[in-house]
Amino acid sequence: MRVALVTGSGGLIGSESVEFFSKKFDHVIGIDNDMRARFFGPEASVRWNINRLKRNISSYQHFDIDICKRDKLAPVFEQYGGEIKCIVHAAAQPSHDWAARDPMTDFEVNALGTINLLELTRKYCPEAVFIFTSTNKVYGDLPNALPLVEKETRWEIEKNHPYYEYGIDENLSIDQSMHSLFGASKVAADVMTQEYGRYFGLKTGIFRGGCLTGPNHSGMQLHGFLAYLMKCTIMGEKYTIFGYKGKQVRDNIHSKDLIEMFWAFFNDPKPGEVYNVGGGRFACCSVLEAIGMCEEIASKKLNYEYSEKNRIGDHMWWISDTRKFKAHYPSWNQTFDIQKTLVDIYSGLTKRVTKPE
Repeated sequence: MRVALVTGSGGLIGSESVEFFSKKFDHVIGIDNDMRARFFGPEASVRWNINRLKRNISSYQHFDIDICKRDKLAPVFEQYGGEIKCIVHAAAQPSHDWAARDPMTDFEVNALGTINLLELTRKYCPEAVFIFTSTNKVYGDLPNALPLVEKETRWEIEKNHPYYEYGIDENLSIDQSMHSLFGASKVAADVMTQEYGRYFGLKTGIFRGGCLTGPNHSGMQLHGFLAYLMKCTIMGEKYTIFGYKGKQVRDNIHSKDLIEMFWAFFNDPKPGEVYNVGGGRFACCSVLEAIGMCEEIASKKLNYEYSEKNRIGDHMWWISDTRKFKAHYPSWNQTFDIQKTLVDIYSGLTKRVTKPE
C-alpha cells in the first residue's frame, strides 16, 4: 500500500494536498488538531475543511494530533512505516503578529514540530519524500533594502536591477536582518529540513512560499491576504491596510499550482534543495490593486482603513523568482493569475457563506 501523510491537513495547502494525493495514493493520512482556531479565533477554525475531507474522500484517515508531541506522532509512523511514500508538512503557526504574543508556542509548532516529523521519517520511512512548506520570511526584511520606486498603486524595483524581470532568487541572504519571531522559527525549521537532506540523505524539499492562496483558505487579519481581503469585501467587514501606503507588492500562487510543484518534486526528488515559490511576475499585485479587483469581482465596495504602522519585518516588495524550480522541472507551469485566483476565492467563499460546511 502507498500512503501519503499530510500535516496541517485542514489548512489551505494541507487540504489541497489531501485531495490531490488521494488520487495518486492508496491511503492519505491527515494530521491536524485545529490549532488555527487557537491562533486566530473560532472564525479561523478549519474543522469545516477537515469534515469536508472526511465526508468526500473515502481513503482519508484523520488524526487529531499536536505535532509538538512526538510520542503522539510516533504510533502513526510505527503503524504505516515504509508504506509512507510522501510527507507534505504544511502545519505551522503562520503569523508575524501572533508569534510575538507567544514566542514559545510559535517556536514549538514551527521548529520542534518539524524536527519531530523529520526524525520520525528518518526512523520509520527514510525513503519517503519529505516536502516542507517554508516561507519567504526566512529572508527577513532584506528585500526592503532593495532600490524601490513609488508608483501610483505599487512599489516597484528599479528597472535596471537584476531582480526586476523575474524577482528574488534563492541566493538572497537569510542572515543579519529583522525576520519577526515567526520568520526566525521558520528559519530553524527550513535549515533543519535542508540538513536532514544533505546530512542524512533524506529526500527533503524546501519550498519558500510567498503568499499561498486559494478557495479553501480560512483567511483572517493576521494571515491569509487575498482570502481575508475577499472575505471582508463580501461580508462588509472592515479591512485594515498596515503601512507602506497600501502599495506593498506580493506575488500569489494558487494552492493547485503549488501542489503540482510538490508532485513534480515527488517524482524526481533532489535532497535538501530549496526553491522560492510564488506567483512571480505572472501573478503579483499590491494591496491597493487587490482591493480594486476584489471590489470589481464582488460588485461591492470594501470598507477599509489605513494604519501608518507596518508589520515588523514585513516586505514592501516581494516577487519570487521561480526559474530554479522551472529549470529542474520544466514541465511545470502556473495556470492561475491574480484575476483567476480571486474569482476562484470569491466562488468558494460565497458557497461557504450561503451553505456552511
